[in-house]
Amino acid sequence: MSTLLAVRQCHEAPACAAWGSVDLAPRALRDLLGSYPTGVAIVTTRAADGRNVGLTINSFASLSLDPPLVLWSLVNRSPNLAVFRDSAHFAINILASGHEALARRFADPAVPDKFADVTVRETPEGVAAIDGALATLVCVHDHCRTVGDHLLLVGQVVRVASQPSEPLVFHAGRFTSVPARAPAVPPSQPGDSQP
Repeated sequence: MSTLLAVRQCHEAPACAAWGSVDLAPRALRDLLGSYPTGVAIVTTRAADGRNVGLTINSFASLSLDPPLVLWSLVNRSPNLAVFRDSAHFAINILASGHEALARRFADPAVPDKFADVTVRETPEGVAAIDGALATLVCVHDHCRTVGDHLLLVGQVVRVASQPSEPLVFHAGRFTSVPARAPAVPPSQPGDSQP
């Protein structure tokens, strides 16, 4: 049976009419999307006045390997929208499992100076790289576009740094981590004793 025929038959069957939910209210949709675990990152840039600007995101994704492009999104009502939209460079700092407090700090609009007492290194492109991040991708701002209630920002990766660590993960409204991978057990060789 072809896929098209199967889909047509499903739409004609009474049982298919009751499948799923059409409740797309923002809160219901947000709860549903929260079932998808995501990594957590802090995106940083430098404002025209020279101050560092950063915020926590989980909307980061790889877009292309050749050329190396990444994307992330920022809600249209963000007070930092113009800074990121007009920036020449930004850095995606992927957080490690011990960085929950840092993620919360950069997500809290009530914190006046998010970089106070945070160790950063300035990249040659002039943006702050969070010290201890699992990985940092420095990007030249490629382009952006408003889609729905967010601004999509695309950057071309020009510099990377990384260190081994477990990633910080956000799932179902809370922070968690991915357990460390157990070391691989080497295959047994002829003559090895088996337990």
